[in-house]
Amino acid sequence: MRNFFSTYLAEIVEQQDDIVFITGDLGYAALEPLAAKMGNRFINAGVAEQGMISIAAGMAAQGYRVICYSIAPFVVYRCLEQIRNDACFHNLPVYVVGNGGGYGYGIMGASHHAIEDIGTLSCLPNMRCYVPAFTTDLKDCMDEMLARRSPAYLRLGLGKQMPESLSLTEYGAGSKVSGAAHLTVVAQSPVANNVIAAIASSEHKNNIDLFLVNRMPFTQMPADIKASIAGSGNVLSIEEHVSIGGLGSAIALLIAENSINVNSFISLRAEGYPGGLYGNQSYHQQMSGIDEPNILRTINTYF
Repeated sequence: MRNFFSTYLAEIVEQQDDIVFITGDLGYAALEPLAAKMGNRFINAGVAEQGMISIAAGMAAQGYRVICYSIAPFVVYRCLEQIRNDACFHNLPVYVVGNGGGYGYGIMGASHHAIEDIGTLSCLPNMRCYVPAFTTDLKDCMDEMLARRSPAYLRLGLGKQMPESLSLTEYGAGSKVSGAAHLTVVAQSPVANNVIAAIASSEHKNNIDLFLVNRMPFTQMPADIKASIAGSGNVLSIEEHVSIGGLGSAIALLIAENSINVNSFISLRAEGYPGGLYGNQSYHQQMSGIDEPNILRTINTYF
């Protein structure tokens, strides 16, 4: 996703000269073409994330749209006060871009993981979080983010191409509601690749509706998801984020608010560090039960 992100920006910054890019001394080996295109609008603020956000807010107040880029936990947690006070309260177009969301930085440990980022930021005023699952919906998210001119957070990960069975929607992507599904699966972030693989290998794949939500906060139940849940009565949510403030809690609240009767609701999510050990992203997904084999086992419990 990082390379796609950089290439996309390099294609538009010459025509949109109000875009400024600030990096916290990270992202090289992917950002050089972008830096060459942007010239003095590409700024390395150094390892000073709080200052980077405040500088961005000052520039945004003068009419610029400013992208602040770093590793996800560095650009979210270290400067939360500046994001809240300088950007969100003033509704300024400061776009926080975090690479390697979830367990993306694996063996580097908890200091480099961002599994609470969506819950942390999506509750702030005027903030919208974008969590694309594929390079396909990444472009859709970036188009909206830049046009919206309000605070935003874009979480990047290891994305693939969106399968043809899914179509882009105003909330992310979804399959065509079958009307005969026995299970509704709602997922978020590139862990959707595990979900898609699990569904594809299930003998019950024709009885499953799949929806991917890439915009948070998620406060309105889309008609197609509502119809699927009402029809199936069974819901499985999957995300690489803790349960509090994430997709599963948002779906559960919307089910309650819309008075939809469900027989079963299971949430698979990031469980932190249950074994007290660090490993690569696949290891942490396995420990949290959001790997392909466990997703498949969970799906099979509904049938």
